[in-house]
Amino acid sequence: MIAAATRAGLSGHRILLSLAILALAIALVSRSSAPTVPDMADDLPASIYDIAVKDITGNDVKLSEYAGKVLLIVNVASQCGLTNSNYKELNVLYNKYRQKGLEILAFPCNQFAGQEPGSNEDIQETVCTRFKAEFPIFDKIDVNGKDAAPLFKYLKSQKGGFLGDGIKWNFTKFLVDKDGKIVVRYAPTTSPLKIENDIQKLLGTAS
Repeated sequence: MIAAATRAGLSGHRILLSLAILALAIALVSRSSAPTVPDMADDLPASIYDIAVKDITGNDVKLSEYAGKVLLIVNVASQCGLTNSNYKELNVLYNKYRQKGLEILAFPCNQFAGQEPGSNEDIQETVCTRFKAEFPIFDKIDVNGKDAAPLFKYLKSQKGGFLGDGIKWNFTKFLVDKDGKIVVRYAPTTSPLKIENDIQKLLGTAS
């Protein structure tokens, strides 16, 4: 009986040891094969000013050119239910604060219900003639997925959204301070004029 008990104890010990080794092996394999958050973060620039984009005509623009300015960055679309009100209010903000250091950077995107289907030339004509926008319009981009523009990857990494970091719809807005820090992310339904007080604080013009 003593021998049997000894053998049983040794057998149980071997089983526990085997399970421990198996768990360790699985953990090591998972760690080596799965991408980690730090690995993903390593692909991101250190600053928004390290990013270059293209304007609506295809010219390279370094965002470092906007250093020292307050930026409102928006993904836009020409055929959205939010289009008219957003362009109207963005124009109001730009005309009111551009001389005080505000820049609005608009990036057309067709990822939401196909509401920005035109070419860059079509978009530029629509924005200038229909919406009378004077702030810069940039190259049409993706804001989500594997082909998302580096700028929006960076913005999302700095300010996540409700129920995940992905851009949910047209006219998501990011407010950036004079040092390039992403200060606030606003939902598509937040009207530009509701952001005015925040802009004033960053410009130093708040009363």
